[in-house]
Amino acid sequence: MKKYDVIVVGGGPAGTAAAYSFSEQGKTVAIVEADLWGGTCPNRGCDPKKLLMSAVEAQAKAAHLVGKGITGTLGIDWEDLMAFKRSYTDHVPTSTKQGLVDSGIDAYEGEATFIDDQTLRIGSETLSAEQFLLATGQRPAVLPIKGQEYLHSSTDFLALEKLPDKITFLGAGYITFELAVIAQAAGAEVHIIHHNDRPLKAFDQELVHTFVEQLEEQGISFHFNVEIEAVTQSKKGYTLQGKDFALATDYVVGATGRIPNVESLHLENAGVDYSKGGIKVNDYLETTNPRIFACGDVVAKKQPKLTPVSSFEAKYAVASMSEKDNRTAIKYPLIPTIVFGDLKLARIGQSEKELAENPHVHSETIDLTNWFTYRRVNDPVAKLKLVYEGDRVVAITCLSTIADELINLFYLILEKQISHEEIAALIFAYPTPASDLSYIL
Repeated sequence: MKKYDVIVVGGGPAGTAAAYSFSEQGKTVAIVEADLWGGTCPNRGCDPKKLLMSAVEAQAKAAHLVGKGITGTLGIDWEDLMAFKRSYTDHVPTSTKQGLVDSGIDAYEGEATFIDDQTLRIGSETLSAEQFLLATGQRPAVLPIKGQEYLHSSTDFLALEKLPDKITFLGAGYITFELAVIAQAAGAEVHIIHHNDRPLKAFDQELVHTFVEQLEEQGISFHFNVEIEAVTQSKKGYTLQGKDFALATDYVVGATGRIPNVESLHLENAGVDYSKGGIKVNDYLETTNPRIFACGDVVAKKQPKLTPVSSFEAKYAVASMSEKDNRTAIKYPLIPTIVFGDLKLARIGQSEKELAENPHVHSETIDLTNWFTYRRVNDPVAKLKLVYEGDRVVAITCLSTIADELINLFYLILEKQISHEEIAALIFAYPTPASDLSYIL
């Protein structure tokens, strides 16, 4: 049985970052991955999704300027676009694993199972360590309805060789919105079904409503307050059935949430508590067993389960595990969240739940559509919502084609508490989104 100082379980962004850091400290390190090296984000998540979205953004930018200097229309070739995606994703697992091995980190493939709190079994091999870091991430949840075997996941969608003519998404979270935009732009008829009338519940609903209206104008059909009870297969495809509702479709994507990867770990053998939300940790990312820590999407937490958050936690976890006698509780900075598309929705600041519980907040919505930044590219809509507590901005939501660029500027302002006077004293390149800041805040 081989012994290590630290074993990291999970070869995604959090696990690999931590493994490198432990190795740089001179520790003996092993890392275990049960699926694809690199994890969800670069293989079947953020990165491939953004590669596909690049064509959508180019198409939309051209379409906005048709009749204003641009002639003709651009189309998306799905097979070529998927080949472009694979030119990146196909190399991720191999290069990720090789980088670890080249750094002197032992890389094991297979499901890790705790025998006790010092020992793991991976296939026929048994490993032991003084400490463990669990970073096994999440996977798509499967809606428990009749015919659930006919539901496809976001992973399946991102591997489609041929785009179906008619695609239906169950759930109205950010994954559905992003994949639906890609599918519709590439020529599919797209439907989104949601069990209530609050899509993208983590975002400001005023701007979400505007967002939905814009997507409806593009051709995406929304069906709210519909509870799907069954999926049946026919010769031509599938039929989604609910109370007083039926819809025929060629392909169904279930995007109704994600669940933590904990089952195969047998955490009970190591004295580690967990819930349906993930592994329970304290303010030091320490589990109920002090030799075992956890970080990333597998953790039960209120913070958004996003790749940058996982990387932030990995860095903290390494320090927490290495300096247990001289450490401070983890403190998260503000966390920006974005729904990508040709039109993007982004927010920063106090959560919608916190705002709803705060009786002292007020807001203003600014229509930026005719501001030069957006007029020059003929954006269909550009809006910004500022939420104040007194005269202090506590949350910002923006909807525009450049919301992803703008939200990082707002992040710096809110996180560093930069005042209006300090912003006004700066000289930004003009005309750019940054040059608008002194007129907004």
